Amino acid sequence: MAMTDAEQVDGKAGAERRRFPRVELGLPGRLFIPADSREARCTIADLSPGGAAITCEIVPEVGTAVVLYVDGFGRFEGTVRRCEGSGFGIEFVCTPSKRERIAEQLILFKNKTLMDDSVLRRHERSSRKGFAKFTRADGQVVHCEVTDISVGGVSLKTDVKPPIGEFVLIAQIAGRVARHHNDGIGIEFIGQEKATDHSAHSISVVRS
Repeated sequence: MAMTDAEQVDGKAGAERRRFPRVELGLPGRLFIPADSREARCTIADLSPGGAAITCEIVPEVGTAVVLYVDGFGRFEGTVRRCEGSGFGIEFVCTPSKRERIAEQLILFKNKTLMDDSVLRRHERSSRKGFAKFTRADGQVVHCEVTDISVGGVSLKTDVKPPIGEFVLIAQIAGRVARHHNDGIGIEFIGQEKATDHSAHSISVVRS
């Protein structure tokens, strides 16, 4: 027997949920519908690298393109794939690197890391900055500000910019300078720590 359009949509949504494990959030957000410029506050019930489940006073039709702003996680574009009462599910339209970044954020969110929100809650950085220090190959200890962190590395605000490729130590975690940016450097974790989330747990940060 042929499947109806609704059954096909439900099937795809189910496959999406199985492909990307979802994490319960309960975070506030904002929904925007470009087609008619409607927007409303919403609650993100759960999130995965592939999509999100949302409750909102506006329930768009299946197939509607939307933009979702998740408090602390950022902006996502997607399409409504299923509707259930006052809730609905969105499938994200994003690159593989974006999905990888979401996965890293979720790992850190689940383990209650991110230096007391200094990374996830980026809008609070100006008033709640996180500080740390790293040790250069020559033994110099450099004080810096953590601006971003993931299971694979950390971005630091610092006036001291060691050459790309130089090995450093931050919170007893080995890394190497992978890039320079306007405010400082990006460090890539190396060795065993790179494949775990221990890196994010270990970096000690003091609020200003």
